[in-house]
Amino acid sequence: VDESDEITIRDGRHPVVEKVSKKEYVSNDCMMSEDVNTLLITGPNTGGKTVTLKTTGLLVLMALSGLNIPAKEGSLVYIFDNIFVDIGDEQSIQDSLSTFSSHMVNISNILQNVTTNSLVLIDELGSGTDPLEGASLGISILESLEKQNILTISTTHYPEIKEYALVTKNFKNASVEFDLDTLSPTYKLLIGVP
Repeated sequence: VDESDEITIRDGRHPVVEKVSKKEYVSNDCMMSEDVNTLLITGPNTGGKTVTLKTTGLLVLMALSGLNIPAKEGSLVYIFDNIFVDIGDEQSIQDSLSTFSSHMVNISNILQNVTTNSLVLIDELGSGTDPLEGASLGISILESLEKQNILTISTTHYPEIKEYALVTKNFKNASVEFDLDTLSPTYKLLIGVP
């Protein structure tokens, strides 16, 4: 645990997935610092984007709870005041919430309560609506968080958001690798590669 505003996870592993996986488990690095406060992860469905978000959030919570984390020496976690997460689908017929509106309720709550000492994890940013509108909305949300210097990790399929991250300061693209020979995901996170 460190007081510098960064996350450095070296060969981090999700402890539950590692325990139940019958295959060799893939560990990943996740690094964010002063010059990269927004990490955008892209890649195929079932390629490991959401697992990467959940693993990062879980390892941060474990470290802040005083637990050793399944990662290599040299890993650092900042003391966040809160971790905000929008993962999954909370649609509800009873509450008249579609997939899109349930995400917007969560994200609205995040934007109203986040501080510069928070970590934000958002899965499939802008999904559940028209792709062009979803991409524009996603860019606006990420831009708002970045202007407040909030460490944010988000996943997306939208090329407009990937392109925005390529040309915007403090943003970094990453992707989960896909083996074109076997047409299967490797679950390896490639930082710097959209």
